[in-house]
Amino acid sequence: MDFIQKGEPDVSKPLLIAAMQDMGDVGSIVIDFINSNLNTSVFREVQPSYPAYVIDNGGYIDIPEEKWDYRYAKDIIVFGGGSGQPSSTEELNVLCQDVINIAKKYSVRFIYTLGGFHTKNPIEGEPKTFVTTTSKELTEQVKKLGILTTPESSIITGFNGLILGFAKMNGIQGIGLYAELNQPKLPQYRSSKSIIKTLEKMTYRRFGDTSELDTMAKDVESHSHGKRFDPDQSYFD
Repeated sequence: MDFIQKGEPDVSKPLLIAAMQDMGDVGSIVIDFINSNLNTSVFREVQPSYPAYVIDNGGYIDIPEEKWDYRYAKDIIVFGGGSGQPSSTEELNVLCQDVINIAKKYSVRFIYTLGGFHTKNPIEGEPKTFVTTTSKELTEQVKKLGILTTPESSIITGFNGLILGFAKMNGIQGIGLYAELNQPKLPQYRSSKSIIKTLEKMTYRRFGDTSELDTMAKDVESHSHGKRFDPDQSYFD
């Protein structure tokens, strides 16, 4: 992977939010929403060594120009968003370690990650967000805020789970937020909104007006109306 430093962020002991595209595009929706609403600035760029896929335009292909940005605003660093994840476990590990290196360099207080939680149960009302952390002590603090913790033992795959492991191995407190969804192949704007609201409660800061997510959710739902719900085992990604 290529890491390109474009500047130095003006931050002091920031929190770090890091997530990549996952099921329902939850990771990328939330990261892109935060970047847009906080008007963050790029200070570092990551480019994969090889593409993970190609784009078929109907008879001819294009190679995607994938990259992921580190951005910052006041007392916050945001990483990820966009599309895709590293194509190999080795590159995924290298990327997670780079996030940890950035966290240490700028004395990050907490690393937050987020993603989708695919459930076999039909969602009634607004999707719930479940939280898991890097320690039992931190989980107890989260519970005191009235926030739900993950309901069962599970394996969390991809960047949006593995980064918590890297945080724990490096002595940094980490929190993962995962929102319910039923249809992982469709963009899940309501699940993304649930995560943003929970993140605001945990960090005591606002990330922007989420009404635009409601509008986009209604648009997706109107185009997918009547599609059969396909239950599956609950899992994270």
